[in-house]
Amino acid sequence: MTRDVNNIILNKNDSILKALELLDLYALRIVLVVDDRNQLIGSITDGDIRRGLLKGQDVHATVETIMHTKPYSIEDGTLNNRQIFEIMREKSYLALPVIKNNQLVNIITLDDLIRKKRKENPVFIMAGGFGTRLRPLTDTCPKPMLPVGGKPLLETIISSFKNQGFYKFYISTHYLPEVINAHFGNGEKFDVQIQYVHETDPLGTGGALSLLPASDIKLPFIVINGDVLTNMNFEKLLDFHEKREAIATMCVREFQYQIPYGVVNSEDNVIQSMTEKPSYFFDINTGIYVISPELLAQVNAQFIGMPTILEEQMEKQNKVLSYPLHEYWLDIGHMEDYNRAQKDIINLDFGKF
Repeated sequence: MTRDVNNIILNKNDSILKALELLDLYALRIVLVVDDRNQLIGSITDGDIRRGLLKGQDVHATVETIMHTKPYSIEDGTLNNRQIFEIMREKSYLALPVIKNNQLVNIITLDDLIRKKRKENPVFIMAGGFGTRLRPLTDTCPKPMLPVGGKPLLETIISSFKNQGFYKFYISTHYLPEVINAHFGNGEKFDVQIQYVHETDPLGTGGALSLLPASDIKLPFIVINGDVLTNMNFEKLLDFHEKREAIATMCVREFQYQIPYGVVNSEDNVIQSMTEKPSYFFDINTGIYVISPELLAQVNAQFIGMPTILEEQMEKQNKVLSYPLHEYWLDIGHMEDYNRAQKDIINLDFGKF
């Protein structure tokens, strides 16, 4: 949850009475003190005020006389909810300021972490692929149902979303749909809602959108391939998309490729430069998207990939964004990826308390 921290900040010369008024008005049990550059220099709780008054401080004295001058804070984007929760529990904090580039940008309360807010944005999981590169494992099991860390990968994907408040799921099926249906049913035993859309013929990552009930989807929704393992923050992804009013957003990840040879640049057979084993960096498609509902009406039931659909939107001058994914991400496309996932998942944190 992102708050307007301007509502709960004070200058060191503001009065204790003003701090009391803010504590009462916003009920966050803490107010923060910043300097002229919006850098955090202090914090005040109701306990700090109570102790100050017991020592004889006047309510018209400045907050500088009672504030805690070394408040604990966290850097924006460096910790997931589980890690923040553990810090707050260990230190008995009710709230933590969030800093970015030395500037106060947010405050997270214990209530934010404990109280799960359900998100109405649907999630569409593509689970219809054949998984041919993982045979013979996929001869009798769809790839998203292969066990990773002792349970189906698809269950881990759904749990990751559920832990962040998502509960409405659509799952596209094609290959061995009965295996997926038998495990998840309507989602009730997992405390989520699941509807299935079945591809009689493969429609690709883009064409499957045409099977969604467009009239029921009023909010931007997340699309994710059913063979992706990630612990990314999907709420931040949605915020990014919605604030910029995009028709679609593609999650991308930086990929480094090193040429294993020396590279020679020549013009008219004259060598201009030589570079030994250079590395190049590219943004690659992670198979995770946010789609605005108005795009659904433009998708036909034909085989088409999601990148092609996004290119069509770009040609129409509609806004298509890229969102950099910095958290863990693995596309389980080959056997070596599957083996790596079995090791990686042991240390992955999906934010569940």
